Amino acid sequence: MKRKRVGVLALSGLALLGVASLAIGPASATEQVARGAVAHGPGHDDPVIVGHRGAPGYRPEHTLASYELAFRMGVDFVDVDLVPTKDGQLVARHEPEIGGTTDVADHKEFASRKTTKVIDGTTMTGWFTEDFTLAELKTLRAKERIPENRPNNTLYNGRFPIATYQEVIDLTRRLGKELHRTLGTYPEVKHSTYFSSIGNPTEPKLVAFLDRNGLNRADAPVIIQSFEVANLKALHKQVRVPLLQLTEAAGAPADFVAAGDKRTYADLVTPAGLREIAKYAQYLGPDKSQVIPRDAADNLGKPTSLVADAHRAGLKVQPYTFRNENPFLPANLRSSSSPTAFGNVFAEEAAFFKAGVDGFFADQADTALISLHDFLGR
Repeated sequence: MKRKRVGVLALSGLALLGVASLAIGPASATEQVARGAVAHGPGHDDPVIVGHRGAPGYRPEHTLASYELAFRMGVDFVDVDLVPTKDGQLVARHEPEIGGTTDVADHKEFASRKTTKVIDGTTMTGWFTEDFTLAELKTLRAKERIPENRPNNTLYNGRFPIATYQEVIDLTRRLGKELHRTLGTYPEVKHSTYFSSIGNPTEPKLVAFLDRNGLNRADAPVIIQSFEVANLKALHKQVRVPLLQLTEAAGAPADFVAAGDKRTYADLVTPAGLREIAKYAQYLGPDKSQVIPRDAADNLGKPTSLVADAHRAGLKVQPYTFRNENPFLPANLRSSSSPTAFGNVFAEEAAFFKAGVDGFFADQADTALISLHDFLGR
């Protein structure tokens, strides 16, 4: 079943945002979205646009407002990073450290909770979700993570609470009924080895959550992600939903490092490594530079063989992360030196579609859907 975007919904979202300035290509964003951009879910031939942390180009990330805007813009799936609370609840935060994404520093009652921890070899100082109950986290409010690139989002600082995964699922179901299409999530298990080491593992909570919500089934609109390997192999035996193996352009999975395994992410994306991934996962989520690297001048280079190699192994490829602001784009596609202005993201996204990707994660769902519409020619 193919699901067309409802033009009036997309238009209303753009009007709300006031993003007429996105007219980088031959037609404006409003004109192209009005034609009916298309995004499809798992099992469809068309590439899938995943709202990365919702629509953080326009609202603070991982808030219900961010997720809702992404869905209303037209995506069928949003990316939800999951971390546990002290009392075993799953909340949507990019990292367990929340000093950079909430107003916790303004809460004097939590001043003593500030601490320093080593997570996956990285020293972090701040406040961490595993040291708070859900009730305590609910007293906090989200703020923009990268105000230097998204100053307009600071307008919403202090407005939205931390969302639980249950609240995100409830939102997808409510909006799915309203918008007359199936909506879903890509939950990511964050820092699996770390949370297991402190006796607060995410995976059992996630499996129980899927069971409780009737989502532990092959046709559920859920795809579980992780940068680690052992947890996905274990989940492969516990859940029926598809799995997505994330990889980075450098370094190694944290569980490999902890176990003394010398393999790296580079080893995972060799033909042999991809065949191994295909034994437990259906998707590969590489850093986009692993698909198309940049040259010495930071311009977009030529595609590697990764997409073809992954497809031969039976994997679909959905790289991350596409962002419209100049600092995140290749040098030859930047519009200026402004850190807040948009560059020619359409050209970047077109190059990845041409390289054969099966979709990607994007911070600005509206322009990503336009790129998909252009690629599909409808």
